[in-house]
Amino acid sequence: MQASPTKPKKRTKMTMAERLNTLRAGVLGSNDGILTVVGVLFSVAVATTNQFTIFIAGLSDLLACAFSMASGEYASVSSQKDTERAAVAQESELLKTQPDQEAAIVRDYYVSRGVTKQTAQEITDELMTKNPLGTLARIKYDLELGHYMNPWNAAFSSLIAASTGGIFPLFAMTFSPVSIQWPMTILAVTLSVALTGYLSAKLGDGLTKTAIIRNVIVGLITMFIHYRVGLLL
Repeated sequence: MQASPTKPKKRTKMTMAERLNTLRAGVLGSNDGILTVVGVLFSVAVATTNQFTIFIAGLSDLLACAFSMASGEYASVSSQKDTERAAVAQESELLKTQPDQEAAIVRDYYVSRGVTKQTAQEITDELMTKNPLGTLARIKYDLELGHYMNPWNAAFSSLIAASTGGIFPLFAMTFSPVSIQWPMTILAVTLSVALTGYLSAKLGDGLTKTAIIRNVIVGLITMFIHYRVGLLL
């Protein structure tokens, strides 16, 4: 008897929260890649004019920054994922030991949003019959069952973004003509941190103009500080 072929598992789509978390990791990684690499480039370029030395120093820092950001994101999001799982496990236990109290939480949630007590009770009865754990996870913790934050997505997003961000100042400093390498690097950093500021504001529903100005100021300060440090070498 021939075994029936197994159906391939459907890949669940990422929720908006999951996508935003991955994008957030990428934006932060890119910003850190830009600033840490240009910091090293400025310090070394002040101390030596050897382009190969400057390039190797910048490349080494780019790789170190990228992997550091990735490992940090992995650890951070893993902790968040563990917390989410623990919250769901706790709700599962409460449903067994305190079903009435848990149902009251759902009912009060809808009442607080303007639904009449009678209608809220009807909604609660239906939801607690069909999907009690999913309902409570969504209402109490804003979680969707099976959609926990993925640390690998955040880590790879940060790794790629930090590497990409660091390339801009690295190439501007080491591949531009020596006569204009400093202004080209400053321009590259200013434009790239302005872009990351814009993206971070868009992701966080913040003020884009404020975020751009803030990021540019931080970038200029970073370059100035490392330039001064390089003069001490």
